[in-house]
Amino acid sequence: MMDYADDLKATVVNASASLARLSEEAAARRPAVGKWSPKEIIGHLIDSAANNHQRFVRAQFQDDLVFPGYAQDAWVAAQRYQHAPWQDLLTLWRAYNLHIAHLIEAMPDEVRLRDRPRHNLHELAWQAVPADTPTTLDYFMRDYVLHLHHHLRQIGRL
Repeated sequence: MMDYADDLKATVVNASASLARLSEEAAARRPAVGKWSPKEIIGHLIDSAANNHQRFVRAQFQDDLVFPGYAQDAWVAAQRYQHAPWQDLLTLWRAYNLHIAHLIEAMPDEVRLRDRPRHNLHELAWQAVPADTPTTLDYFMRDYVLHLHHHLRQIGRL
């Protein structure tokens, strides 16, 4: 059962409505030196969506779950999310994640649930899978949603 696709949709719709109430100033406020602002967290979640979208699509056409990583802090800095309009970031984040929920729902069970002995989810997943433990795309997609929840909780604590 892909309850996490429904969870992703509901979370994104509810969070985007709530986050839209943050002012531009509040969205740009960093809680401490070296910590991301809400703008940068949402920017990171956009980067996560972009990277995981292509991973989820590619996984349908390969036997493993081995994908390139990316330098998260460098991506956030290079794209200057801190200086981007808050509402634009929210619009992109919302649309991208609703599309990922659609992709998850469209994923054939035989692809989603197939054991993949070869993977690098010990490096990529938010909740790592040991390199010598087979895993599934289903696990990786669930992990994506949990990672999104983690960062939304961070914003909620700011």
